[in-house]
Amino acid sequence: MDISIIVPSRNEGVNVELLSERILRSMPDTVSYEIMFVDDSDDETVRRLEGLARSDSRIRYLHRDNGSGLSTAILEGFAIAQGDWFIVMDADMQHPPESLPRVIEAIRLEGADIIVPSRFIPGGSDGGLNVWRKLVSWTARMMARMSLRKVRSITDPTSGYFAVRRQAAFSKELNPIGWKILLEILARSEYNKVVEIPYSFEARDLGSSKFNWKEQANYVRHLIRLVGNSEPDLRFWKFCAVGLSGVIVNSTCYVLLVTAGLPIAYSFIIATLVATINNFTWNNTFTWKHAKTDSLWYRMLKFSIVSLGGLGVSTLVVDGSHRLLDFHYLFSGLTGIVVSTGWNFAMNSIWTFRTSGSSGSEAKHPADDHKSNVVERVG
Repeated sequence: MDISIIVPSRNEGVNVELLSERILRSMPDTVSYEIMFVDDSDDETVRRLEGLARSDSRIRYLHRDNGSGLSTAILEGFAIAQGDWFIVMDADMQHPPESLPRVIEAIRLEGADIIVPSRFIPGGSDGGLNVWRKLVSWTARMMARMSLRKVRSITDPTSGYFAVRRQAAFSKELNPIGWKILLEILARSEYNKVVEIPYSFEARDLGSSKFNWKEQANYVRHLIRLVGNSEPDLRFWKFCAVGLSGVIVNSTCYVLLVTAGLPIAYSFIIATLVATINNFTWNNTFTWKHAKTDSLWYRMLKFSIVSLGGLGVSTLVVDGSHRLLDFHYLFSGLTGIVVSTGWNFAMNSIWTFRTSGSSGSEAKHPADDHKSNVVERVG
């Protein structure tokens, strides 16, 4: 079988019938496929699914009396599906079945392992969301793209509508929290190529949304766990934590020295040196603990040079944004901190703690050795 269309559902009622009709009308005759509903309903939806399964052998369903959420429903669908490709879509018809032929075309022509219909590339639209949901969706996407390197080039990593090759879906054990199983697959699975195609997200006509604050909290928990399980992604946050400890050390040392009667300028210089030693020590043993190529003193020299460069960069940013762009001085200071943090992390990654024989490349942890993933967008 070519395709398994997996549809998690809960109390969708007549939507499952309408969705099935639209899928059957939309799917190309040349494709062998099944529609697999994984249902957690406690209303008449189960009866409707029974009728659909009797009426067409291509429609199957699994009813779970004690279902534990959308992501586990999809995983159970993967386990019993027969297709070489899995297409996941919601039962509320906000993922229009009429876009399925375009997904099938991408599967056949693009040589991808994952297809992501995206609302955020030319030709796509998220018009089916209200303003509040658009804001929440944007925030969730940005959090994922900032936190996880493997999804940084993907415009819609939190979508509930996607296709994945069977081998990619089963390449790693998946254990998502909440709804965003695509994010779990993108962050953890083994694959070579992702293709994004445009689609228009539609408004819900029937039934009620299952979106709630609990799922938002689950998303944050899920994202934290994905970052925590990825040393390359966790490294940046370790670096930030070390930087924060340096601020505390610097401030404490400075106050103590001034209080002891040392001149302010000397106090500041000594406090800065102590903070630099603190930051280097923790970054050397904690953030980049696997990068031990150069001598300790040479790494410390390079770290100090990078820190001085970061000070120069932040000074230029603060002064320029305040004088030329008329930023408030506090916002200018914050901008300088953000830019210098990025500078320091990037330069320490590619220079101070680089691995042996990898001139100009970032220091690597064993977990870094995954294949580089290609992301393409097809209009």
